[in-house]
Amino acid sequence: MLNRASRPLVKLVDKYLPDPYIFVLLLTLLVFAAAMLGQQKTPVEVLGYWGSGFWNLLSFSMQMLLVLVAGFMLASSPPVKKLLDATASLARSAPQAIILVTLVSLAASWLNWGFGLVVGALFAKALARRVKVDYRLLVASAYSGFVVWHGGLAGSVPLTVATPGHFAEAQIGIIPTSETIFAGFNLLLLALLFIIMPLVNRFMLPDDKESVIVDPALLEDAAPTQSENKRPADYLENSRILGILVGLCGLGYLGYWFFVQGGSLNLNIVNFLFLFLAITLHQTPRSLLVSLNEAIKGGAGIVIQFPFYAGIMAVMVQSGLAQSISSGFVAIASAESLPFWSFISAGVVNIFVPSGGGQWAVQAPIMLPAAEALGADVARVAMAVAWGDAWTNLIQPFWALPVLAIAGLKARDIMGFCLMQLLITGVVISVALSWF
Repeated sequence: MLNRASRPLVKLVDKYLPDPYIFVLLLTLLVFAAAMLGQQKTPVEVLGYWGSGFWNLLSFSMQMLLVLVAGFMLASSPPVKKLLDATASLARSAPQAIILVTLVSLAASWLNWGFGLVVGALFAKALARRVKVDYRLLVASAYSGFVVWHGGLAGSVPLTVATPGHFAEAQIGIIPTSETIFAGFNLLLLALLFIIMPLVNRFMLPDDKESVIVDPALLEDAAPTQSENKRPADYLENSRILGILVGLCGLGYLGYWFFVQGGSLNLNIVNFLFLFLAITLHQTPRSLLVSLNEAIKGGAGIVIQFPFYAGIMAVMVQSGLAQSISSGFVAIASAESLPFWSFISAGVVNIFVPSGGGQWAVQAPIMLPAAEALGADVARVAMAVAWGDAWTNLIQPFWALPVLAIAGLKARDIMGFCLMQLLITGVVISVALSWF
């Protein structure tokens, strides 16, 4: 049934969804028009918001580029390729491959969203090299695990409200993670998604005639070549001692970070881990550089599109458009229904402001006073915003770019399946937030 239901969505998206770059250009013009018509802003004001915010995500853009590059280099190292292939050998058929990649992606995304994005895509490639399976659905299944990230250990909203000194502390105090990430309703929701998502993806599997099978040879990474040592510089480039020593220095710092400083997992640490594991496992600088040259080719979308999203976010926030969207949903809410409407409004805002922390800064000033005035559960409302942000990431090309770059696909290849995932997870999350 899910296979039949997903067919028109896949065909619709394949025919009409443009490249993510075109999508962000259209989104920019839409936000311009909405800010001028809905918020009564002049064209000059809107241009000012847009231009002043255009470069606000430069640091984050570099982080995301490193997620892609460092993750690719790590996966292309001989030991990791063997590990991925060994794990992929557990799948003997297409349905098993779909279920396995979904579970791995869910678990990795629960630990850390950047880790989940890279691991899911890399594991999908490893599976496709061993099992004949629809590659589009395989990659979409790998991406679907990303839906749980904001309910996991790296969720920016629950971690923000649990941190002393956060911007809303005077209003709501400190909300411990026992009331958000480890609350009963959130754990039950996660358990449901760990059961439902693999089944949803498995039953969307097209039959053999409709499946898109990729030649395994096309998914193989370029084999590193070792040049002859004709110059003193060649000895350095092919030196295992140099590469391993520097790699071990980085891994030593990670031990200091976790065990001495008591640090936690964040995006910078994930990138640091990926990079220095890659340096260590590639052994020679030459092998790493060959892998880097392959990895960097997939980063073009991140480089060009993230500044446009930064400009869109600036217009949404500074014009008051994001606040108006949230306020419109709050106006029709009650104490019982506020978590549901917070979830829906966060899902809508996330299309334009694809940043968990940035979205909470926009919506908290509307949602928190509403929760207090209505007598709603503040922790549940905060998690509703978090889940809404994670939910519509399923159809937001912004976050799919690293996955697509690693997998070698276009957004239209997976978004039809992602639409079905969006509809089903939307029902599950809404019920969990409203009734559990």
